[in-house]
Amino acid sequence: MKEVVRRFAALTVVILVLPGLAFAQTADELQRQIDDQNAQIAALNKEIEQYQTQLDATSQKKQTLQNELDQLNISRKKVTVSINVTKKQISSTQLQIQQLASGIVAKEGSISEYQASIGESLRGLNQNETTSFAESLLSSNSISDAWTDAESVAQFQSAVQDDISRLADEKESLTRTKTSAEQKRAQLQKQQRTLVVQQGSLDATVKAQKELLAQTRSQESTYQNIIAQKKAQEVAFEQALSDLQSKLQYTINPEDILKAGEGILNWPLDSVKITQQFGNTAFARAGAYNGKGHNGIDLRAPVGTPVKASLSGIVVDTGNTDSVRGCYSFGKWVLVRHNNGLDTIYAHLSQISVSAGQSVGTGQVIGYSGKTGYATGPHLHFGVYVSSATQVMKLGDATNKKSPCSSAVMPIAPLSGYLNPMSYL
Repeated sequence: MKEVVRRFAALTVVILVLPGLAFAQTADELQRQIDDQNAQIAALNKEIEQYQTQLDATSQKKQTLQNELDQLNISRKKVTVSINVTKKQISSTQLQIQQLASGIVAKEGSISEYQASIGESLRGLNQNETTSFAESLLSSNSISDAWTDAESVAQFQSAVQDDISRLADEKESLTRTKTSAEQKRAQLQKQQRTLVVQQGSLDATVKAQKELLAQTRSQESTYQNIIAQKKAQEVAFEQALSDLQSKLQYTINPEDILKAGEGILNWPLDSVKITQQFGNTAFARAGAYNGKGHNGIDLRAPVGTPVKASLSGIVVDTGNTDSVRGCYSFGKWVLVRHNNGLDTIYAHLSQISVSAGQSVGTGQVIGYSGKTGYATGPHLHFGVYVSSATQVMKLGDATNKKSPCSSAVMPIAPLSGYLNPMSYL
């Protein structure tokens, strides 16, 4: 019996020591690599802050072709560094997953050894207990030896209970480690999705830069002419849009209008800066929109900023009014219909990432901000319409006035169909 107890104690010592030694060097190496990755991430984030400072300073300068090219270059560099940050984060997360996996292997080995040692010792105890205490007393050299064996059995049983408790703790620790590994894996998947979005943002910025150079042929005079045309066309477009034919001039059923409430819609941008509100803004009072007010809100967004669906829904349609020669209106746009009676429009995009009929989830990237259409600077026009009053059609089919945008296809609604986005955000 004493030999059984001795062997069990020896096995316990081995179990407690070996797993830590087996993974110590690997764990230290992994931690050093993780620390190195995190240091590089911190340095890259400082670089991103510097680019943002440059971008803010450039955006305050006079609107010239060179300044716009400078903004695009800075934006491109900032996104490139952001991509590198995400790659480093992915690498760091992979190392952390590897670190956790090593811990899981160690704990599983520890548990397995515990189970084996307890099983072996219990079998020895079972064999010993087939002899009754009376038989042990008679077969012992002395009563003292018999009592010593009985005390050893009691000690052994206590040790077994202690190690069963330790085994339960090991299993609980293993569960926590596995949960942590699963969370890291989910984080890795999120980082990989972010990388795809950032690459799309970079592509949109590069594309916008190429299109700008192609449009202007690097001539400042050409650039200024385009800006002037956009400003003039904005007025003409808004006047045509407000002069809807009688077939669109109907009273909307109040039951079709969703009751206002904060948080019904999410912001379509991660960073929110409103540059123009809805309705009778100062810009509208100055003569814009034919005195009818601004039918959405404008949000500051450098070219290539990811634009996200404010709520899950179906993409009704997408379009590009710039494809109609001489038309400066929404530019590249996306209209999403939600199941609560609201439509949302995202306009002046540089790039569209969804197609008509596609289901989108809340927060899904549907495109990238730009300055297409009558936008003279990069921003996102975000509008909320009553679904039952909104149609996608040619502007000329909905108005009495001819304009360069008459053949351009876009979302059309009566003035009463425009809702204040701030009532739902």
